[in-house]
Amino acid sequence: MTLSAVATRYANALADVVTAPGSSLAPEAALAELRTFESAMRASHELTEALASPAIPGSRKKAVIGRIVEALKLSTVTRHFLFVLNDHRRMRSLGEIAHAFQTVLDERTGVLPAEIASAGGMNDAERAALAAELEKLTGKRVRMTFAVDQSLIGGVVAKVGSMLYDGSVRGSLESLQRRLSAEG
Repeated sequence: MTLSAVATRYANALADVVTAPGSSLAPEAALAELRTFESAMRASHELTEALASPAIPGSRKKAVIGRIVEALKLSTVTRHFLFVLNDHRRMRSLGEIAHAFQTVLDERTGVLPAEIASAGGMNDAERAALAAELEKLTGKRVRMTFAVDQSLIGGVVAKVGSMLYDGSVRGSLESLQRRLSAEG
């Protein structure tokens, strides 16, 4: 997903606030709160449309955002950030901004996102072992997201940055086939 310059600007601004010394909100908490509010918006098509509509005055939208923030028990920092998005008519971009915020936080803390595809679900011990191995290979901490890909037959494929680590049975079989074809 390519992030827009606008989403990245808002994400950087929020990251500046939550990573500043003495911030009242941890960066991970800020991300969780943005995602919580985004989920509330996605759950209601009417809310999404109302917050994006130019026909509804900004003050009424702010009042609605304030009530939702209270109901969800979100922080003052998140409330003010959502108010800024509202004032600049960027509420529709909240999902993209939250994604950009995660990317900015990863960059600032030296964390690499890793997309993991496995033939079946992985238990906590397998995930921890995989994280340790990827961190050893990359020299950085990794933040893993998981998906099941039944075409793998068995094993795991990990995409970390631009690197692809293929530990799947399918990948091993394809590699064996290439070697045998080259020899023959």
